[in-house]
Amino acid sequence: MPHRVTRSVNEALALRALAAVIADEPLRTRFLSLTGYDVPTLRARAGEADVLEAVTDFLAAHEPDLIRIAESLGVKPETLASAMA
Repeated sequence: MPHRVTRSVNEALALRALAAVIADEPLRTRFLSLTGYDVPTLRARAGEADVLEAVTDFLAAHEPDLIRIAESLGVKPETLASAMA
């Protein structure tokens, strides 16, 4: 049971990170360009594993973005990074 709770918390944090990336125009533009997703697809599939993995991979690839999004979510960058692991 604790594994499932942790997974749910991690997924919720990744979903919040996705929302923060999409709300930030420069990050959104780069995220959409790098992933090939479009906004309608993200709206329809936001909670799906591949989309959440894409946003966590996107943030993990550039530490300044990870820090920026963590700050916007009010969490430590380490917390966000561990949720992505």
